[in-house]
Amino acid sequence: MAAPQSTLPYPPIHKDAPFVMLSDWDGTITTFDSNDYLTDNYGFGYPKRRDMNKEILSGKLTFRDGFREMLKSIPESFEECKQILKDNITLDLGFRKFHDWCKENGIPIIIVSSGMAPLIRAVLSNLIGEEDAKNIDIIANDVRIDQTGKWEIIFRHPESGYGHDKSQAILPYRDLPHSPTLFFFGDGVSDMSAARHADVLFVKNDKGEGLNDLAEYCKMEGIKHILFKDFSQALPIVQSVVKGEKTAEQVLSGPSSEVVV
Repeated sequence: MAAPQSTLPYPPIHKDAPFVMLSDWDGTITTFDSNDYLTDNYGFGYPKRRDMNKEILSGKLTFRDGFREMLKSIPESFEECKQILKDNITLDLGFRKFHDWCKENGIPIIIVSSGMAPLIRAVLSNLIGEEDAKNIDIIANDVRIDQTGKWEIIFRHPESGYGHDKSQAILPYRDLPHSPTLFFFGDGVSDMSAARHADVLFVKNDKGEGLNDLAEYCKMEGIKHILFKDFSQALPIVQSVVKGEKTAEQVLSGPSSEVVV
């Protein structure tokens, strides 16, 4: 299958990095999904959103089409949405330490998101400071705002059912002569396209039984993954691989496809 055509540019890949951290943004680096927050509190609400997510998980609805409908239900202006998120979205409790360790060891962190880059950049800068935020690449969708203030999402891969096929941020690393060890962190339906392409997949599990769509998908597909509640649990595992104490295969080993930390 041909790779989907991207309407948006990609940042240069880190050709010489032996390890690369790629992470979903909403509900993974943050404690709550910003788009869910807007949809639940300002759009058509939680029950309809959850029903839509179930349709996406079952394959009845594409993520692209469902996500577009969620965003269309939000009447607030884009600038109002940005301020709402800056006021309400918080950082994963362990991410700052995780970020600092990666920074000290020269390991790139790349945000791979199905959200909109301007919102992510604004909230990230608010949470960790502009100086650190500008050193983190963001691969996401964009937004179009017309003269009346009406806004709509611009999908990176409009022909893909994902809207943004996150696997396309990972696969170029596989073509390098010396492919780095790739870690991916995610939590939801938007991460399904990336799930099987990382060397080590971490699935954030802080929502309660039956509410983690990515974990359910991985179980159905037999994709090995590590469940974690916050980045403080992920960091020691990442460190063990980076230091050569364990291989990617060893940290994923367990009685089933799921390793709980």
